[in-house]
Amino acid sequence: MKFVDIKNDVAFRKIFGNENRKEVLISFLNAVLLLQENHKIVNVDILTPYQLPDLKGGKVTIVDVKAKDQNDKTYIVEMQVAEVDGFDKRVLYYASKSYTAQIERGDQYENLNPTYFIGILDFEVTKNPSYINRHKIIDIETNENYIKDIEFNFIELPKFNKKENELESVIDQWVYFIKNSENLDVIPENLKDEGLKFAYEDADKHNWTKAELEAYDYVLMREQDDRGRITLSNRKTLENVARSLFKTNLTDIQISEHTLLTVKQVEKLRAEK
Repeated sequence: MKFVDIKNDVAFRKIFGNENRKEVLISFLNAVLLLQENHKIVNVDILTPYQLPDLKGGKVTIVDVKAKDQNDKTYIVEMQVAEVDGFDKRVLYYASKSYTAQIERGDQYENLNPTYFIGILDFEVTKNPSYINRHKIIDIETNENYIKDIEFNFIELPKFNKKENELESVIDQWVYFIKNSENLDVIPENLKDEGLKFAYEDADKHNWTKAELEAYDYVLMREQDDRGRITLSNRKTLENVARSLFKTNLTDIQISEHTLLTVKQVEKLRAEK
């Protein structure tokens, strides 16, 4: 078997936004939110359908998977591979907008139902050492959670370092799969959760159509291009700093230390001066 990288935009939407595999999203939500017994999600309506991106060129973005459960609670699941400015404000905006969109002007506030944001992040944002953390609105003195309807959950992948034989819960198994899928060759033998089993099956490249694989590779290419542009921009900035330092008495070795450019790169820039 050869699995796709779940962090890829196309893979993420195919796995979690598939109307024909609702068991996958249901399993993931129950695991993340620690829902048990009568509180478990048993059915969802996926609000954002799985669609392939335009291969001819439109902007590639990470699209949220949104769903409502049998009690009309809303769930937003987002995969974010790179930290961006104002990420915390954007998360708050998304969740708040989803919450308020449930009713029209003049409707009763009692018709509003809870909204849960789940961010799967390939970077660290909080000081909590745990790989999964939950944020609610609470009284800072009593910890009372009076305003209950919006909750934020973050899964910070860099903080998850468990090996397969160390997985203790379904959420452990889910995060292990999301973080390591592209490097795995088989479905773990001790896997009992049906939704997670389906996720592994859907992530197997042998079960993908040619069009889906082309879209998947296209997104990888775009991501590499984006990283390349950032690297080039950073290098040009450092080169400009180095050129400004040529006016000082600093040696090429010292300029290299200040800019993180190699000594050879600094020498080349000085020769071009």
